Amino acid sequence: MDDDEVLTWLLDSDPALRWKVQRDLTGEPPAVWEATRARTATEGFGARLLALQDDDGQWAGGPFFPREVREGTFPDEPGQPYTATTWSLNQLREWGVPASALRPRTAELLADVRWEYEDLPFWGGEVDVCINAFTLANGAWLGADVSAVAAWFPEHQLDDGGWNCEWVEGSTRSSFHSTLNAVVGLLDHEQRTGGSDALRAARHRGEEHLLRRHLLRRLSTGEPVGEWATQLAHPYRWRYSALRAADHLRAAAQHDGRAPDPRTAEAVALVREARDDDGTWHQQARHPGRVWFDVDAGVGEPSRWLTFHALRLLAWWDAPAVDAHPATG
Repeated sequence: MDDDEVLTWLLDSDPALRWKVQRDLTGEPPAVWEATRARTATEGFGARLLALQDDDGQWAGGPFFPREVREGTFPDEPGQPYTATTWSLNQLREWGVPASALRPRTAELLADVRWEYEDLPFWGGEVDVCINAFTLANGAWLGADVSAVAAWFPEHQLDDGGWNCEWVEGSTRSSFHSTLNAVVGLLDHEQRTGGSDALRAARHRGEEHLLRRHLLRRLSTGEPVGEWATQLAHPYRWRYSALRAADHLRAAAQHDGRAPDPRTAEAVALVREARDDDGTWHQQARHPGRVWFDVDAGVGEPSRWLTFHALRLLAWWDAPAVDAHPATG
């Protein structure tokens, strides 16, 4: 497919993706993509997932895991199940579904939910960095009071500038996965609420942690961190990838009014080189785990979501403003 055919293929998709293509790739006016975005609540993926919300505001009867996991009756299946409340909220929020489309008083209903870990209150977060990042963003979207979990991030940022979900086990070295989830959640919260100077500084430190490693390499040796960083798979879930990290830095730079950082170049080149001969990006893996329904292609097949994210990243990187890379220390 040539570029026009790829765009036509992307537009022939669920409203959850189509509105993003219209806004970020084909340059449609707000009236067009906003109308498509509104349809995410009544059609396709969004409508299907909304219909699965329980009366108590949850999905699958649990905050992070399905009820059966807590009860010890969940079958022995590979991977993390992705049907519980946090994962369902993540999907709906990322698809652009309006918060008003959820059950009435969802934020209040979830205030009565307790995490699997130490029975902590839902909107207060828990000890896991990734869970807290998801909760921060989901709370900002739903209008919940997430001030406690917001304050948690600067307090638990490690000396190297990132975060690690295993800090409770004594880890003092940041994780690529945890740090990316943290800065993504912080940016989402900031875009919706305005954030604060403390949270903005924490996000910038976390982004700098990744940039110093060129999104792909160990700071100590310069060696690649592992195959997981270069593997293209969607949905992203909690996992790190060069594409996901570079796309976050694109969003952060645009939000902050900054030019692309040249230390992103290696990751962008990796994404560019992954384009297949048919003009699309193919699904290289699937993160195992139970889902309500599939939203993207199988392994080896062309992925609309990966193709969209890759094209949006490259359009930003290749724009004339790329010549104005700021100096970095």
